[in-house]
Parts: sequence; C-alpha cells; structure tokens
Amino acid sequence: MYWTIMSDPAILTLLGERLAALRLRKNISQEELALNSGVSISTISRIERGSKTTTDNLIKIMRTLDILENLDGLIPEQPISPIQMKKMQGGKRKRASGKF
Repeated sequence: MYWTIMSDPAILTLLGERLAALRLRKNISQEELALNSGVSISTISRIERGSKTTTDNLIKIMRTLDILENLDGLIPEQPISPIQMKKMQGGKRKRASGKF
C-alpha cells in the first residue's frame, strides 16, 4: 500500500473499510461490536465509512476485534543506539533538541 501518496480522507476510508471487512469476517454485527466495545453504533458506522474518530474509540474497537497486537506495527518501538545510550548515561530522553 502506498500510504504516503494517499490523502488523509482516503486513508480513513481504507481503514474504515478494513475494519468493516474484519468485523464481517468475524461475523460480528455493528450492534454487537458497539455493545462489547462500549462505542456507539453510530460511531462504529461513521468509522467504517471513513470518518474521523478518537484514539480511545479505535483502541476499544481493536480490543474487541482482538487486533491490539497490530499496534506494534503502527508505531514500532525505537531502539536506542549505543552512542545515544552513552550520551544519555542510561536516562530516557524527555525532549527533542530542536536542532536539525
């Protein structure tokens, strides 16, 4: 998939279509998904049509559809290089330097 050339609305539409397809493949109605996730039916319908949603609604739906492990691919954990670790003296970085 060429995510970088897609518009934001196109990405939301594709994600909504994929969530709807997964829900149907698992034979779960929108009503069941709403009841089990704590998200309203109208919100689920809007998400499946490509409307914006909140992160917490997406997490609730993903948890109910048993796909939370896919979040690892969304924002992978970034390893710290040995040089960076030495500079930080074992502490965690809390802000960016602002330098390019």
